[in-house]
Amino acid sequence: MNIQENISLKPYNTFQIDKNARFFVEAHSIEDIIEALKVARDQSLPVLILGGGSNVLLTKDIFALVIKINIKGIEVFRENDTHVWVKVGAGEVWHDFVLHAIDQHWAGIENLSLIPGTVGASPMQNIGAYGAEIQEVFDHLEAINRTSLETETIGKEACKFGYRESIFKNVARDQYIITHVTYKLSKEPTFNISYGAIQSTLDEMGRKENAYTLRDISDAVIKIRQEKLPDPQKLGNAGSFFKNPVISESQFEQLKQLYPEIPFYPQEKGIKIPAAWLLENAGWKGKTFGNVGVHKKQPLVLVNYGDGDGAAIKALANKIQRDIKERFDIDLHPEVNFI
Repeated sequence: MNIQENISLKPYNTFQIDKNARFFVEAHSIEDIIEALKVARDQSLPVLILGGGSNVLLTKDIFALVIKINIKGIEVFRENDTHVWVKVGAGEVWHDFVLHAIDQHWAGIENLSLIPGTVGASPMQNIGAYGAEIQEVFDHLEAINRTSLETETIGKEACKFGYRESIFKNVARDQYIITHVTYKLSKEPTFNISYGAIQSTLDEMGRKENAYTLRDISDAVIKIRQEKLPDPQKLGNAGSFFKNPVISESQFEQLKQLYPEIPFYPQEKGIKIPAAWLLENAGWKGKTFGNVGVHKKQPLVLVNYGDGDGAAIKALANKIQRDIKERFDIDLHPEVNFI
């Protein structure tokens, strides 16, 4: 294990923010993680865990030991006639795993194609897109308890999944380091094409309705995302910056009187409103402020146009939140973690 000093984190976050880590190490195994935690404990150093860096906004230099999780591996350890249970290392690139599953004809995550980040972040965020969420295919995960340094198995119910939420973002924040995630995938696909523009995109691509494949669904999702969202390797961003808010039915009815065209999606606990619609309606789409701004095609994406600072992006996000609150009386909550 090689602990480095004063390392730029620009290559390790998709916003491409140039902030330094006082200490930095890449962990390729559970043993590496435990050793790094022991060093941090001995030196009284705080610890920051990084996966793909796609859900963080660095606003300052990090005086801590930054542990980059690089645990790899995809292993089938159980299957029956209808399902396969797949254990995946937390450091695997999420989209690479999606493509691997498609190649193996395992269904359930094709709608989650091209989401940036690593496998370890998928249950933390309960990542979702185009009508699908991780909780639908999640079985359990393995994680190191940062206090006891023991590996624990945590099941679906204990994760308390919600919309872009899990215990790892609130009550269990900074208590565990996820090392492996196990998914229960289907051998008998049920295609989910009702959300967004998947159906129309499949039609445009000339795919036949009665002969859809997992690859077709993935290709459609990839096409939609590439047309709407900037490539983090070319333009610094973390994908959708804000969660879609869920409001009460009474508040929605009031908004609908003012904005009859407002899109909406009924939920168990209220009405979900697309945050992108709120931002575009409020005039934020395409606005720039120095080296940072709101993407010209997708207002839900905040971007670093080059040499942008995380603090400037955070200030922009705060301005947007205040404006949306004043205009619509809706609170926007970021998906991205501020550090």
